[in-house]
Amino acid sequence: MPVADRPLLLVLRALGLGDFLTGLPALRALRIAYPGHRLVLAAPRPLEPLASLSGAVDELHPTRPLARLDEALAGADLAVNLHGRGPDSHRVLLHARPKRLLAFANAEAPETAAMPAWRPREHEVRRWCRLLEEAGIRANPSRLELTRPAWTPVWDAATTVVHPGSADPARRWPVERFAAVARAEREAGRGVVVTGSPAEVGLAEEVARLGGLEDGHVYAGKTDLLELAALVAAAARVVCGDTGVAHLATALGTPSVVLFGPMSPEYWGPPAERRQHRVLWAGEIGGVRTSAPHPGLLLIDVADVIHELAELDHLRRAA
Repeated sequence: MPVADRPLLLVLRALGLGDFLTGLPALRALRIAYPGHRLVLAAPRPLEPLASLSGAVDELHPTRPLARLDEALAGADLAVNLHGRGPDSHRVLLHARPKRLLAFANAEAPETAAMPAWRPREHEVRRWCRLLEEAGIRANPSRLELTRPAWTPVWDAATTVVHPGSADPARRWPVERFAAVARAEREAGRGVVVTGSPAEVGLAEEVARLGGLEDGHVYAGKTDLLELAALVAAAARVVCGDTGVAHLATALGTPSVVLFGPMSPEYWGPPAERRQHRVLWAGEIGGVRTSAPHPGLLLIDVADVIHELAELDHLRRAA
């Protein structure tokens, strides 16, 4: 049956890179449970190439968070809210008049009264898998992988990606500390590149300057998400904060050191059993929206990061 003639399975997750990647196991579970449906993901357009790499999505429908969906998506056989607990995201899907809705219960959306309950203290990956499990759909939270992009950058196989940015300043480790890590990596004989969004070019250039790197090592503002994924896939390891690039490293199997604060890795961290993804967290939470790094993040020293990078070397040699 042509894709356009198959019943529509509509999934809403109109959020960022990390949100998309933590939602991958749930998307895969839906793909397996409904093989005859056309699975359309309503999400931001820049995620489209990564949705293709997932193999779980037939089509990405570009949308903004909580924006009304196109009439072409009306009347879905099943609509699944992987966006949030509602009620606004519930209403986005209900306005599209699906035959059936699957979402977390919210008192302001009576249609969801008998649906699974939201748990505030739950890992983001497991949360969406549990939503499906409680609806009778088997979901494996370990299915986080992405297919590696076809393009591979030409550089030293031992290259370290340093990603200093974050959309939230509270999750942004100081520039001079990222630069010190970059310098230590370079002095250890490894290649170093610095990545970031167009808004983080200045930040990346400062890390490169303080870390003794040449301009050609700064990729910030020069890549789309697919090219960024290729950089991460080709790297020997990644050093970053609690941001989408950390989830990209997990999805692509690239060893990483991830710095947490103010959020706990209990809710957003890589799987604890994957020892190639090292987590640093001082155990302090709160104050997510501030204009300066969270105090708990500042408790992580450069020496802590260098130590975890050395642990990654030990793991590689043992393997």
